[in-house]
Amino acid sequence: MREVWPGEPYPLGGTWDGVGTNFSVFSEVAERVELCLFGDDGSEERIDMPEVDGFVWHGFFPGVIPGQRYGYRFHGPYDPSQGHRSNPSKLLLDPYAKAIEGDLEWNEALFSYQFTDPSSRNNDDTAPYMPKNVVVNPFFEWGNDRLPRTPYHQTVIYEAHVRGLTMRHPAVPEEQRGTYAGLSHPAVIDHLLSLGVTAVELMPVHQFVPEHAMVARGLTNYWGYNTIAYLAPHAAYSSSGQRGEQVLEFKAMVRALHEAGIEVILDVVYNHTAEGDHMGPTLAFRGIDNAAYYRLHDGDRRYYLDYTGCGNSLNVRSPHALQLIMDSLRYWVLEMHVDGFRFDLAAALARELHDVDRLSAFFDLIQQDPVISQVKLIAEPWDVGPGGYQVGNFPPLWTEWNGKYRDSVRDFWRGNGSALPEFASRLTGSADLYALSGRRPVASINFVTCHDGFTLNDLVSYDRKHNEANGENNRDGTDDNRSWNCGAEGPVEDPEIVRLRRRQRRNFLATLFLSQGVPMLLAGDEFGRTQKGNNNAYCQDNEISWIDWSLAKTEEDLLDFVRILSKLRRRHPVFQRRRFFHGRKAEDGTRDIVWLTPAGEEMSASDWHTGYAKSLVVFLNGDAITEPGPRGEQIVDDSFLLLINAHHEDMTFTLPEARYGKKWQIVLDTANETPRDHPLADVFWQPETAVEVTSRSIQILHCSRIHGASPDFGSRLRTRPRR
Repeated sequence: MREVWPGEPYPLGGTWDGVGTNFSVFSEVAERVELCLFGDDGSEERIDMPEVDGFVWHGFFPGVIPGQRYGYRFHGPYDPSQGHRSNPSKLLLDPYAKAIEGDLEWNEALFSYQFTDPSSRNNDDTAPYMPKNVVVNPFFEWGNDRLPRTPYHQTVIYEAHVRGLTMRHPAVPEEQRGTYAGLSHPAVIDHLLSLGVTAVELMPVHQFVPEHAMVARGLTNYWGYNTIAYLAPHAAYSSSGQRGEQVLEFKAMVRALHEAGIEVILDVVYNHTAEGDHMGPTLAFRGIDNAAYYRLHDGDRRYYLDYTGCGNSLNVRSPHALQLIMDSLRYWVLEMHVDGFRFDLAAALARELHDVDRLSAFFDLIQQDPVISQVKLIAEPWDVGPGGYQVGNFPPLWTEWNGKYRDSVRDFWRGNGSALPEFASRLTGSADLYALSGRRPVASINFVTCHDGFTLNDLVSYDRKHNEANGENNRDGTDDNRSWNCGAEGPVEDPEIVRLRRRQRRNFLATLFLSQGVPMLLAGDEFGRTQKGNNNAYCQDNEISWIDWSLAKTEEDLLDFVRILSKLRRRHPVFQRRRFFHGRKAEDGTRDIVWLTPAGEEMSASDWHTGYAKSLVVFLNGDAITEPGPRGEQIVDDSFLLLINAHHEDMTFTLPEARYGKKWQIVLDTANETPRDHPLADVFWQPETAVEVTSRSIQILHCSRIHGASPDFGSRLRTRPRR
C-alpha cells in the first residue's frame, strides 16, 4: 500500500517539495475523489484523496517526484438538468497542472453521452485517450533576471505565434523551429531588436486542445484559443519533447528575452475552455464541478451561457473560478516571470449577471492584487454577447486593443473621406475614448492588423476573404475587412497597382508608428507576409500561417522602412506623449498641436468636411510637451509636420508660416520606394514653400531645434545592447 499523509489544501495542484508531492483539488459537488498515478508502462494506480477541507480535497504522497503522471476521477451526482456532470469513468485533468503530457485522442468515450442516444450516459473509461498531468520541479536558475518594466509610452509590441514565427526561419536549428527555444534564438532576438520591439505578445501558450470537428476535417486549432490548463505551457512548443521540459524551456525563453530588454506578454483565454457546450467532451472542469466553473442557464442547467462563441463561458461569479484565474495570473508572473497579459474577449470576464460591468468582481480583484496590478494588462474589449463591444470602457489600470483605431485608419486610407475627424482623434491617442475616465493616450493599443483578419499585405491586396482552405465554404471569418485591393483582387503584375499597394503598406505603418498610444505590429508585416487572402487562419498550421523569412531579403526596403519608423518614434518624445494634446495656446502663444489645411492655414470646423477632408497637415510642437521627464525636467524635442494626402490625386501642400518653423527637412516619404535614399533628403525648405505630395502618401518633415541640423534617421540601431 502506498503511504499517504493528510497534506495541505493549498496550494492547489500537484506541488513537489523535495520529499514528496502534495495534491490538492477543489470540488464542492464531489462525494469522493480518486488520484490516479500512471506508470511508464501505462498502468494506473487509484488512491482515494484522504482529506477534504472547505471543498478542497487533498493528500501528501511521499516519494512522488517530478515526472510523475497523474489525473483525477470524481464520484458524485450526474444530473445535467441540475448542472451536475460527475462521472468517475472520465479521467480528468488538474485545473492547476503545471505541465501536461500527451495528446488528446478523440474517441466517443470522452463524451458523457452515447452518440447514438444522447440521452444515455456514457460510462466508457477515457484514460487511454486522455493526456496526463505531470508533476514538475519548480527550481530554475533565473540568475539576475528581472522584469524590464518598459513604460507604456516607450513600448512597441510585436504580436507573434510561438510556432509560426520560427517554423521557416533558416538560422534557427530545425529541431528548435516552432518552439520556445526557437523564439529565443539569437537571430530572432536580433531581428526584434532591429525593429525596436520592446515586448512580444504571444498568442495562447496555455495548454490547449483542438476541437473535435476541426480534427475531423483534417485540420487543427493552430491559434490556441481553446485552453484546457491555465498554469501549463503548451507542451507541443517544447523542442525537447521530454516530460515536463516545456516549463524549463519556457522559462529559458523568458530569461533570454529579458536579457535583451524585451518583455513577454501572454494572450490568455479565461473566458471559456476547450470543453465547449453541453455536447462537448468531459476533460476537466465539467467533471470536477460543472456549476462552479461554468455559466449555466437558470431555466435549464444542462445548457451553457455563451458570450464567447465557443460554447461556454467561465463562471466569473464563482469564487473558485475567480481564484483559478487569479492563481494562474500570479503563477505566470511570479514563477514564469512574464510581464503582462492580453485578455481574450475580456468583456466576458466583466459580466456579473448579463450586462458588462466595469465594477465586476474580476476587476476588483485585479485592482487590489499587489502582483497582477503591477504588470501590463491589455483587454480585448469585446465579446459576442449583447452589449459586448466595450472599447473605451475598461477601468484605469487597463489598456485596450483599440478596434476603433483599426477601423478608422483602414477607412481613411481606403478613401472614406468621412473618416477624417475620427482619424485625427485616433492619430492623437483617442482622447474621446479615454480622457473622460482619467486615462492617458497609452490606454490605446493601436493596431492596423492582428492575427485575426488580413495581414498588412493582404489588406491592400484583397477586397474579399478567401478562406476556402478552412473547409467551411468561406463562411467563416469576418466580411467587415475595410480593405481595398487597389484595383485588382489578389496577386498582380501590373506595376502601377504594385506600386500603389507598396505605398499603402507604408502609409499604414507610418500612421501606426506616428500615432500617440502604444503601437502593435503583427509579426511578418514588416516584410509583407501574406496568407493569400485568408482572414481567419485559425486552423492553418502550415505555410499559410507560418512566417516566410525569405521575404526579409525580397522586401528589404519595407523592412528598412519599419526600422526607420521605429527609430524615429523612439528618438522623439513628441511621438510618445504621456498626456493628451490640448491644442490651446500657451502663455507664449504656442500650441502643442495644430491642424492645418494643405494650403498651410489652420483648419476651421467646415474644413473637416470639405473637399480637403482626405488631406491635412499636422504640426507637432516639440517645444510644447506638457508632461515632465522622469526627474521632473522639462521635455523638449524637435518639431514635425505630417503632410497627409489620402486623396487619389497628387496635391500641392504649402508649408505654414515661419512661426511654426524656419527650416524644414524631409525625413521620410511613403511615396519613396527606397526609404534610405530620398532625392530631397539634403534640402531645407523655407516657410510657405510649395511641396508636391504624391496621392495616397505621407511626408514627414522635421524642424530641428538647432536650425539646419540634419538628423540621422537612416542608420540602423539596436534598441539595447545584448549582454
